[in-house]
Amino acid sequence: MRVNWNILKLLFALVILGGIFGFAQKRNSVRKLSKIQIEFVDENNPMITLATVNKLLIQNNDSVTSISKETLVLEEMESRLLQNDMVRDAQVFVTVDGKLGAKIEQKNPIARVVSSPNYYVDEDGEKMPLSKVYAARVPLVTGNSKKNFTELTPLLLKIREDEFMKHTVIGVHKNNDGTIELELRKMDYKIHFGKLDHIERKFQNYKAFYHKIKKENMLAAYNMVDLQFGNQVVATKK
Repeated sequence: MRVNWNILKLLFALVILGGIFGFAQKRNSVRKLSKIQIEFVDENNPMITLATVNKLLIQNNDSVTSISKETLVLEEMESRLLQNDMVRDAQVFVTVDGKLGAKIEQKNPIARVVSSPNYYVDEDGEKMPLSKVYAARVPLVTGNSKKNFTELTPLLLKIREDEFMKHTVIGVHKNNDGTIELELRKMDYKIHFGKLDHIERKFQNYKAFYHKIKKENMLAAYNMVDLQFGNQVVATKK
């Protein structure tokens, strides 16, 4: 039987390479982490501190440099981050050079509910607690609701998207009959918005009315602007 030395050499080389790769992989897995690198991917002000994120990642360990790669369970770390009331999404990973990385997307509050205790409504229409490190400048919500005012989310999002309304509306009140009233910045009158329908049309009607009475220097003459009819504005003078 003739031996093919070229094939034997190739097999021997593969065995050697496999051994080297396995050794390197094992050595890499027991390497200690060098540091934590946290990135907030949203544009919001920090609602959660870096120290809190570190604690959720590392838990009972005193230092990240005391942890080896093989002891990490990244899915568990992500799960702990997602359980925090300020976190909307999280991704945890380890870089080639031994850094523990975390990309955090925070929840984004769009209104603050005056209650006991106060809380935020976020852009997904979910209830979230107030932050201990940052107070968001958002409209105050009052009135009655069985759904933590999450039903107001479409209106609150439209207010945030409209630059004029965003800088004008400072309060949203829900009446017992389900109708909405808006409180305005530096205005003596309130807006009776009515039901949560035709939101953009009502905004356009109000802005046209506002610019008209401002031009006529009549802003102080009214105490109520009624938008509930959708296609018209009914204003009541003092």
